[in-house]
Amino acid sequence: MNILDSNNRRKKILELLIKENNPIKGAIIAEKFNVSRQVIVQDIAILRAKGKKIMATPNGYMIIKYENNFLEKTIVSVHKDDENIEEELNIIVDLGAKVLDVIVEHPVYGEIKGQLMISSRKDVKDFIKNMKENNASTLATLTEGVHIHTIRVPNEDVFSQIKEKLKEKNFLLE
Repeated sequence: MNILDSNNRRKKILELLIKENNPIKGAIIAEKFNVSRQVIVQDIAILRAKGKKIMATPNGYMIIKYENNFLEKTIVSVHKDDENIEEELNIIVDLGAKVLDVIVEHPVYGEIKGQLMISSRKDVKDFIKNMKENNASTLATLTEGVHIHTIRVPNEDVFSQIKEKLKEKNFLLE
């Protein structure tokens, strides 16, 4: 692709993100437009400042698309070690929900939120792999295991099933 001026490049980045349903890594976008990843980071920041709903996930950038037929609910979970996170996330996605984020309430920083966008066992596996490869801990380690997830569910029945399964595993904090 020819080198574009910054405004045209941002327009093309936006078109690419709108067209794609999955996150796209900044490095892949950078390669496509023959610029550095840092240029893409700046382009995304400028697009966000202009009101574009672009989210940075562990798997790359994506446009926030609202799914009208789904409900967004929150659950409060607790587990003391990172080993239980895979089981917790699998319970949620196996019942047809999407884990949008994780939120912790930090005593100094207040609310800390991480975008997840996990909707399948493959996404869970990739997330866990990424955590291990980067020797990272979950945000819940900052709050003795207590954390909140925003999840997107197709209906109240699925939400109830998720809560029941998490309760059986002692992951649900009520």
